[in-house]
Amino acid sequence: MTSTTASTQSVNIICMKWGTKYGSEFVNKLYGMVARNITLPFQFYCFTDDSNGIRAEVQSLPLPSLQLPEGIPERGWLKLSTFNAELAGITGTTLFLDVDVVIVGNIDGFFQHQSDDPNTVFLAFDEKKKAARIGNSSVYRFEVGAHTDIVEFFRENFDSIRQRHRNEQAYLSKQLDAKQQLDFWPTAWCPSFKYHCIPKFPFNFFKPAVIPEGAKIILFHGHPEPQDAVKGISRKWYRHFKPCLWINQYWQA
Repeated sequence: MTSTTASTQSVNIICMKWGTKYGSEFVNKLYGMVARNITLPFQFYCFTDDSNGIRAEVQSLPLPSLQLPEGIPERGWLKLSTFNAELAGITGTTLFLDVDVVIVGNIDGFFQHQSDDPNTVFLAFDEKKKAARIGNSSVYRFEVGAHTDIVEFFRENFDSIRQRHRNEQAYLSKQLDAKQQLDFWPTAWCPSFKYHCIPKFPFNFFKPAVIPEGAKIILFHGHPEPQDAVKGISRKWYRHFKPCLWINQYWQA
């Protein structure tokens, strides 16, 4: 059971940026979108290995560690480190956002949407994986320190987990579901750009991509990225779409 309640306490919003795929402009635009679309007092943090160019309003912090044995790559699973017992002094209700999302509506509801269990983690709903109850971790909310068992179990069993689960969101969903502490945002809130904004084939060749009714945060997973969507760049002919200039209206610092 979920409900919506008012909140006036300061909330946390975090993101992660590592490597060279995303520059500081992604973090700066994400902060700008958040600031324009929230009425709650908030703190914004970016866990990163390179804080150069990140705007002053963002508190840059070192990337947290999964504490795996030396030589074991963490990067593909690094989001799980947000469930560490200690998260750079951050406490309380925290919303994680991927740096490549585009915010198109007010996001207060991501903090006001509640479950009977305060430790429930909300993820974006993945319609393609509905039967498997696997969420999308581009947008998830959690209480810092509430699920240390998930990251601790990963540390102890990372080899077998990586063989059974394609990525961190699949593992995270399964572990939370087993504890009955998994829930999803209302379906309309977090549409996928390529699955919900682009018209179905063959109409995608004639009609422009649109913002679905009720959308708050548009997810860009795989390809295209927002900068590709603006230009109408698609890697698959059957997923062709017209340039989406409306993205620039929202995706800016």
